[in-house]
Amino acid sequence: MYKAAALVALMASPAAATGIAIEVTGEGANGTITINLFEDVAPAHTARIVGLAADGTYDGVVFHRVIEGFMAQTGDVKYGKNPSNLSQAGRGGSDEADLPAEFSELPFDRGVVGMARSQNPNSANSQFFIMFEPGYFLNGQYTVVGTVTDGLDVLDAVKLGAGPNGSVIGLPDVMKSVTVID
Repeated sequence: MYKAAALVALMASPAAATGIAIEVTGEGANGTITINLFEDVAPAHTARIVGLAADGTYDGVVFHRVIEGFMAQTGDVKYGKNPSNLSQAGRGGSDEADLPAEFSELPFDRGVVGMARSQNPNSANSQFFIMFEPGYFLNGQYTVVGTVTDGLDVLDAVKLGAGPNGSVIGLPDVMKSVTVID
């Protein structure tokens, strides 16, 4: 498992300099979450996120599953763009093929971003989640793709889910725009 100093060094390394900025709007959060992507840890997954962000595919996607003290999930580009009908949100992905797992020893600390998947470890596609608190039971089970470098206050304000398995009831918060940053 990575020690805190190793994680700090990884976050500052030039290979991990590419990131995304998520402008969030809604009833809960309003502001920007900046994420440093770990290209050297999960190159295929970070390339997917960067590609979808650069194409504008993530723009308008909701935070469909938000569990207090755990994580906020978003990125369903197929079913997550209609805030008034979230009945299928969380079941879709992009038009691209699913990705093989890129598991690492990086821990799921607060602010860490991981790729969502089904029970199949090689099923991550476009959805990702951001940790509110540490979730070490996820270590080695999900691909770590980055960490929040700014905007944890915005993350903390994302509207919480009140439905089954953390599903958001009513109008969810939305990733208004997701842009690639260097």
